Amino acid sequence: MKPARLSLRLGLSVSLMGAALVLLLACLAVFALDHELDSRARKHLANKMAQIEHSLTIDLKAADLRTPVHPLLDVVMGHDNLSLSVIALTGRHSALLTLGPALEASALLQIESGPQLSFSPWRDQEGEHLLTASRLMRLQDGTLVRVLLTVNRADDHALLQAYLGSTLWALPLLLVLIGLGAWKLVQCGLLPLRRFRRVAEQVSAQTLSHRLPETGLPQELGDLAGGINIMLDRLDDGVQRLSQFSDDLAHELRTPIGNLMGKAQVTLTRERSNDEYREALENSIEELTRLNRIINDMLFLAQVSQPQTQVPLKPVVLADEVQRVCELFECNAEQKGIALRVQGWGTVLGERLMVQRALSNLLSNAIRHGYEGQPIDIAIERRDGSVWVSVENRGPGIAQAHLPHLFERFYRVGSGRSRLEGGTGLGLAIVRSIMQVHGGRVEVHSELQGVTRFSLVFADTTE
Repeated sequence: MKPARLSLRLGLSVSLMGAALVLLLACLAVFALDHELDSRARKHLANKMAQIEHSLTIDLKAADLRTPVHPLLDVVMGHDNLSLSVIALTGRHSALLTLGPALEASALLQIESGPQLSFSPWRDQEGEHLLTASRLMRLQDGTLVRVLLTVNRADDHALLQAYLGSTLWALPLLLVLIGLGAWKLVQCGLLPLRRFRRVAEQVSAQTLSHRLPETGLPQELGDLAGGINIMLDRLDDGVQRLSQFSDDLAHELRTPIGNLMGKAQVTLTRERSNDEYREALENSIEELTRLNRIINDMLFLAQVSQPQTQVPLKPVVLADEVQRVCELFECNAEQKGIALRVQGWGTVLGERLMVQRALSNLLSNAIRHGYEGQPIDIAIERRDGSVWVSVENRGPGIAQAHLPHLFERFYRVGSGRSRLEGGTGLGLAIVRSIMQVHGGRVEVHSELQGVTRFSLVFADTTE
C-alpha cells in the first residue's frame, strides 16, 4: 500500500491538533464562565445576607417579622429572582417571614444551616436552577431563626446555554479555517522540498553541476541542503574520476593491442622465415605480458579497494620483508650501479604478501627513476606511535603540483614516462590501497633534482 503524501499527513495532523486545542479552549471557556457566574451569585447572596444580618440582630424582634418590615423589603426589592425566608427553630419551624417568589417549603426545610454562611445549589420541580444561602441568626430579643436567601439562576444558565450554543455553531467554521491554515502552512513549509525535487530531477551523470540553494532555508533544511550538496560534489568527483579512469584505461589498452595488431598485420603481408615468425611471436608475448600485468593490477585494485575488504593480519617483521624485496631487485640495482642500504627494525600487523608488494612497487620506482650510482636508503623507524618504512632515492624529483595526484590510477608525471619504462601507472595506486587495507597511509616528499622519499606508515603494534 502506497503511503499517504507527507503534505496530507502533516495537514491532517496539524488540523487535528488545532481542532483538539479549539475544543479544549471552548470547554475551558464554558467552565470558566460557569465558575464566574456561580462566584458572582454567591458573592451577591453573601452581601445581601450581611445586610439581613445587620437588620435582624440589631433592629428587629420576632414580633416585628409578622408585619411589613421595611429594611428587609429593601433587600429583595427590585430583584425578582430573590426569595427570603426566615424560619423559627422553635415549635413547628413555621416561617416568620417570606419575601419574594414562593418556593417549595419542603425543599427549604431540607437545607441545612449553621452559624456560618453556607450555600446549597438545587433544583425545583420545574427544573429551575436555584442557589440558597443559609445561616442561623439571633434576633434582637434572642430568638434563634434560620435565614434562607435564594436566588433563581435561570438567567445565568440561559446565558451559559446561549454561549455554549454559539460556540457549537462557531466550531465547524473554526475547524475549517484551521484546516485551511494548516494546509497553507504545510504547503509553505514543503516549498523548499519541491525546490529540492526540481534540482534532483535535473541531476544526471552528465549534469552533476546543479546544487541546492542553502540560503533562505530553515536550519534543518539548510543542513539537509548542505549534506546533499556535499553528496553531489562527491558524485561529481567520482563520475569525473571514473570518466578519466575509463579514458586512461582505454588508452593503456589501446597501445599494446595496437602494437599486437600492427605487428601481426606486418608479419602476414608476405611469407617469412621461421626466425621472423618467432621474433613476431616473442614481441607479441611481450605486449600480452604487459596486458596481463595491467589486468592483474586492476583486479587486485578492485579487490583491495572494496570498503568491506578484510585480510588476516599477522605479525610481520619488516626488516626481513625489506631484505627479501631487496634481493629480488638486486640485479636491477647493480645494472645502474645503485646500492640498496637497509637500516632499522620493526614489527607490524599485516598481510605479508601485500606488504611485500607495496615495498616492491616503491623500490621498483626508486630504481627506475633514481640517478645511476646513487644509493637507495630503506629505513625502518618508530615515530609518533607509528612504524615508518621509508624508501629514499636521489633523482630528478617530482614537482609539487604532481604530488597530490601520484596515487591516482594511471596518473603519470610525464607523458608516457612510465609506459616507455614498462610501468602500468597503477603501482602507487596499489600501494595506497594496500595501506588503506592495513589501516595505514602512504606519504611522499620530493625535491626537484634531489631526494624523493616514499613512506609507508603502519600502526605500531609493540605498544
